[in-house]
Amino acid sequence: MPPTIRRAVIPAAGLGSRLLPLTKAIPKEMLPVGDKPVIEHTVRELVASGITDITIVVSGGKSLIQDHFRPHPALVEQLRADGKHDYADAVEEVAELAHHGHITYLDQHGPYGNGTPVLNAARNTGDEPLLVLWPDDVFVADEPRAQQLIRAYEATSCPVLALLPMDPADSRRYGVPLVQEDLGGGLLRITGLVEKPQPADAPSSFAAIGGYVITPGIIDELREQTQRWYEHRSGEIYLTHAINAYARTRATYGQVIKGRWYDTGNPADYLVAQMASALAHPEYGPLLRSLTDDPTGRPPA
Repeated sequence: MPPTIRRAVIPAAGLGSRLLPLTKAIPKEMLPVGDKPVIEHTVRELVASGITDITIVVSGGKSLIQDHFRPHPALVEQLRADGKHDYADAVEEVAELAHHGHITYLDQHGPYGNGTPVLNAARNTGDEPLLVLWPDDVFVADEPRAQQLIRAYEATSCPVLALLPMDPADSRRYGVPLVQEDLGGGLLRITGLVEKPQPADAPSSFAAIGGYVITPGIIDELREQTQRWYEHRSGEIYLTHAINAYARTRATYGQVIKGRWYDTGNPADYLVAQMASALAHPEYGPLLRSLTDDPTGRPPA
């Protein structure tokens, strides 16, 4: 029986440069998708999947993330005094969410690259497996993406990557897995990733889209990468490089995720995520749909 996955890390130290100047003063993780900041969607996914220890790795200028999840008794008291009980309940519910997920914050230290925050957080996990989710992804699924990854790990006791079917023309945007065996149910044995290949060179029709179960062996690969960086001071520390090094000699799997993925890390995809969320809202959706008939934005009669 593999160890239970109870810990997760959310790397949230990036600059959000692709969304500047919007992210000059507001962390990209705090941009709203629907009525929640994007990082709250990730936290909710983890809590709904049974994760009880969430580490958010941050850098300077990210205090708004802590403020969002921090209890605010004075605000709740004022809202209740004003008779705004629904708003007060909503503020309390976010703080309770952070309590259930036992959110802690860790300042990022080390070389640039998305492997560094994972290695920072792994110092507190020992030999436990660890879930890694990015804070600018939103998944809409009957079963949370994190739970699908956990289920795949429980079946294999090995690292697992989240995958989605891919239009071959989009291969230049993603890491594309080398698939060794299809085990059914969306579970694939893989031997590595090819980063952003040309469509003709893509080794499969799947894309790695963010979301990982990583094991101590991958953490060891990150440590080796980091040690080499300090010796040569060149390049960056990437989680996918560590996964590739691990997968060359040890069993690694991909799980094709059932659900809809929204990336919010660039302007076009962020607008798509916003629109999709708004259209699904029972109150705001009809208003937005009316704009296709009346571009002035007047509400329907």
